[in-house]
Amino acid sequence: MNKEYKCNYKGYIGDISDEKFIKETIEDISSLGNIEILINCAGEPSFKLPTNYTNEDIDKCFKGLKGMILCSTEVLKVKNEQNIKIVNIMSSAALRGNKQEAVYCATKWGEKGYTESLKAAYKGTSVKVIGVYPGGINTNFYKNSRDYVSKEKQASFMNPKDVADTMLSNIINDKNLTVADLIIERNS
Repeated sequence: MNKEYKCNYKGYIGDISDEKFIKETIEDISSLGNIEILINCAGEPSFKLPTNYTNEDIDKCFKGLKGMILCSTEVLKVKNEQNIKIVNIMSSAALRGNKQEAVYCATKWGEKGYTESLKAAYKGTSVKVIGVYPGGINTNFYKNSRDYVSKEKQASFMNPKDVADTMLSNIINDKNLTVADLIIERNS
């Protein structure tokens, strides 16, 4: 992948689960130029034993799923359901249950179901949908969960740049193919 992008950047700060914010943001972005790829990558963990979850934990975890649906819907409208890659970055938690991740896994399984439904709805069209399922990545994602993921364990997680490079080399290519699912796991 030798394609180089030279861009100006513009940031948008808001609530990913706020329909009005998403609609206005996508409209503004589309007014700046052609949207070629939408990368949905939102989520916040709540790692607890199943009986310790609160309504706040559930709402926090489900914001990413709601945002994924809202962003995809608005981009598909702006693009007239044509010529767009939608990349839904989930987690390996969308592939298996984990002891202290019941609500987090539930949202990721919901994201996987949504992703698979988009693939079915747009099969054979110019809309391409890619599901990405990375395992543990060494970021601040776990900073409030030290009782569950220690700093030592997190140090064994994947390098974020390596994960990003792997994703981009599979998502952005000039070949006549689309990677439909990408599972990225660490070697150890």
